[in-house]
Amino acid sequence: MLHLSRLLAGLTAGLAVASAASAAPVFPARPITVQVAYSPGGSTDRQLRVLAELVSQQLGQPIIVENRPGAGGTLAAGTLAAKGPADGYTLAQAPVSVFRLPHLQQTNWDPLRDFTYVTGLSGYLLGVAVRSDSPFKTWQDVADYARAHPGEVSFASVGMGSTQHLGMTELQRQTGLQLNHVPYKGGAETARALLGGEVTVNADAISTLTAVGDKARILMIWEPERSPALPNVPTARELGIDLVLQSPYGLVGPKGMPPEIVQKLHTAFSKALDDPRHLELLTTINQTAWHRNPEEYAAYARQAYQDERRLLQNAGLDVRPLPEEKK
Repeated sequence: MLHLSRLLAGLTAGLAVASAASAAPVFPARPITVQVAYSPGGSTDRQLRVLAELVSQQLGQPIIVENRPGAGGTLAAGTLAAKGPADGYTLAQAPVSVFRLPHLQQTNWDPLRDFTYVTGLSGYLLGVAVRSDSPFKTWQDVADYARAHPGEVSFASVGMGSTQHLGMTELQRQTGLQLNHVPYKGGAETARALLGGEVTVNADAISTLTAVGDKARILMIWEPERSPALPNVPTARELGIDLVLQSPYGLVGPKGMPPEIVQKLHTAFSKALDDPRHLELLTTINQTAWHRNPEEYAAYARQAYQDERRLLQNAGLDVRPLPEEKK
């Protein structure tokens, strides 16, 4: 009799567990929020809104895009890391500044410890331009003039310590040129500065440089090879400058996200990335595909954290000691 009671108790417990498992909601059971690191209307916002629509069709739940600009592009990811929860219902765009800012100032999050890397998405194509009516037809023209007139050539960037600023600093380090850096608050301002004659050169995303139509002439890009969208524009390497500087981004969540949810999200975004509508948009906004799975994205994060520190040091900026350096 005792044996029978134990058997019945075991069956009852098993049925309870099975019932609870079957009652557990399948992810996603409600809308997912994707926080964008930049303002509405820009190329990044446009891309993520298209992806959100495509992914929502796959997952059967709305993907809500929420703009969280600020803190050099780190506000969205930094806030997410600090406040969680790691349930997959809130993701954030993580630009390369996420790996740069902790070297410059104290943050309440660590890019290598406080994020779950979900999927790589895209990258900004960066380059250098002059006004279309400029006497400088090539980068060599700019370099020759700058050598003959040290300090007279100025360049715009979207801020001290930005990828554009660091790229131009590395370019000067390699070539020995002396250029004046004029920082602005965003791409719209750098474009106006170039067209208004405030600066000689603008270093920025190609989407910004081409937004002014035929009023700017792009002299080089910082990609490993020429872009199909700009077949006549040489790379920095073709011009004798060993500079490849890409600016990719992806989606992250707080640390500790369940692997099965990470994989489901990655799979959905992967399909969206290959959708013809998204691929057409990438061409329109002059961005490159940067598809990375969670493991590849996490590996990139570890390398990017080191690379950003080196670029900052080469630029002569003060970097914070690493934890092991404080001992």
